[in-house]
Amino acid sequence: MHIAFTASECVPFSKTGGLADVVGALPRALAALGHQVSVYIPRYRQTKLTDPQTVVRSITVPFDDKYRFCSVVTAGPSAGVKFYFVDYPPYFDRDALYGTTAGDYPDNAERFALFSRAVLEASKVLGVPHVFHCHDWQSALVPVMLRTLYAEDPAFREVATVFTIHNMGYQGLFPPDTLPLLMLPWDLLTISKMEFFGQVNFLKGALVYSDYVTTVSKKYSQEIQTTEYGFGLEGVLRTRAATVAGILNGVDYDEWNPQTDKFIAAKYSPQDLSGKLKCKQDLLQAFGITNVDTKVPVIGIVSRFAAQKGFDLIAQIMDRLAHEEMIMVVLGSGDKLYEEMFQRLNKQFPNKIAAKVAFDNAIAHKIEAGADMFLMPSRYEPCGLNQIYSLKYGTVPIVRATGGLDDTIEPWDARTGKGTGFKFSDYNGEALLTTIKHALLAYQDPSSWQTLMRNGMSRDFSWGASAREYGKVYERARQVRASADAVAAADLKKEPVLG
Repeated sequence: MHIAFTASECVPFSKTGGLADVVGALPRALAALGHQVSVYIPRYRQTKLTDPQTVVRSITVPFDDKYRFCSVVTAGPSAGVKFYFVDYPPYFDRDALYGTTAGDYPDNAERFALFSRAVLEASKVLGVPHVFHCHDWQSALVPVMLRTLYAEDPAFREVATVFTIHNMGYQGLFPPDTLPLLMLPWDLLTISKMEFFGQVNFLKGALVYSDYVTTVSKKYSQEIQTTEYGFGLEGVLRTRAATVAGILNGVDYDEWNPQTDKFIAAKYSPQDLSGKLKCKQDLLQAFGITNVDTKVPVIGIVSRFAAQKGFDLIAQIMDRLAHEEMIMVVLGSGDKLYEEMFQRLNKQFPNKIAAKVAFDNAIAHKIEAGADMFLMPSRYEPCGLNQIYSLKYGTVPIVRATGGLDDTIEPWDARTGKGTGFKFSDYNGEALLTTIKHALLAYQDPSSWQTLMRNGMSRDFSWGASAREYGKVYERARQVRASADAVAAADLKKEPVLG
C-alpha cells in the first residue's frame, strides 16, 4: 500500500514537539512492513538538506488576492521512505515554525492551505497514494480539499484519508473570511462542517471529512469524546465513534536507549545498572549541584512549561516538596509564569531545585539517564513520550492517570513486585504530593526499587506493533471510502434525467 504522510514537522528536519518524532519514526516502521511511504512537510529555514533536488518545479496555488507559486524538493529516500518538502520561502523561511513569542503568525491559514494544496498537486506528479495520513490542524485541509475542491478529480476518486489528532487543544481557528481567501466554498461555514462559534475550524473540517480518525493512545481516544477533554468537538467525534481509534505512539529505541545513548556518562542495562550512578553524578554536575549525597533521590522533568503539563499543580506544592529528602532538576521553556517560578525556586533552594530554561537534547538525555524518577502530572496527555523513555532508562515515572500516561504506566505494588510507576487520578496538588511521597518512600528500599526499575526497562514500546495497527486502520479507511463512493454512485443513478 502507498501511504503519503502530510504534517507540519518531522525529525530530523524540523521539530517543536512530539508530532515531529511520530512523523519521523512511524513511516520508517511502515516501510519495514513493506508499505510504500512518502512524507510531505514544509521546507522551513531550519530544514537542513544535503544536495536537495527539485522534483516539481512549479505548483500554482490560487488565493482570492493573487496566485502563489511554490515548488517541491526532495532529500532522497531514507530507510525506505521518500521525503518531500514544499518550498515557498515567503511563507516558510522564517525564524520559527508557527509563530513568535508575540503569538501565532497572522497568515498561518494561508501558509498551511498552500502547503495542503501543494501536497495534492505534487502527488499527481510524484505518485497518488492509496491513503493520505494527515496530522493535526496544519494538514487538516487535505481531507477537506479532497472532498470539496477535488471531489470531481478522477485522480483522487479512490484515495482514502486518515487523520491523526496529536492534541485536541490546537485546532486552527480563523475568521470566516478565511474561506474565500483560500478559495474554499462558503457552504463550509455551517455547523455540520467547519463552523465553530462563528469561526472556521480547520481541525473540525478534518474530523468531518476524513474517512478515519485516530489519536495517539486508547485512553485519549475515549477522553476526547467527553466535555472535559473534547475542547468543543466532542459531539463531532461521538457521532463518528465507529471510525475513531486510539493507537499508542511508539518510541525510537535507536535514540533512546541507555545501552547505546551517546549523550550519557556511562552505558547501563537491566543486567548491569552500575552505570546509572555515574549518570546521576554527571547530571547533578551539569545542573551545578555539588556536595550532595548521591543516595538522595533525583526527580527529573523535561517538558514544555504550560498549565496542560500540570505545572499549576507543581506550583501548589513546591514549597512543601522542597523540604522532602529529594532533588529536582528541570529542563524546559514556555509560559513565563513557570519559567520565573523555577528560577525563583532555584534561588530559594539552590541545592534542591535546579532548572535550565531552554531546550537541550543532550541535557534531556542526561535527565532520563541520571534521574531516579520522572515527573509528568499532566492535566491531559494525548500520549506522552518521556514516560516511555523513562521506563527504558529505569527512571521511574510519576504520572497522572490520563491519556497515554494511564495506558503506559502500571501502578507499583511492592507486595507482588509488579508495576512500573506511580499514578494519581484527582487533578489537585494534594494528590500529586501524596503520590510523590509514596515514590520517595519506596525508593528507600533499594532491592525493591531495582525490581521496579527492571520492570520498566523490560517493557517494549517500539514502533512495530503500532505500525501494524495503523496498517489495519488504512485498510478500514479504504473500505469506508469505497462504501462512500458506492453510495454516491448509486445516488447519481437515482437522479432524474431532465430534458
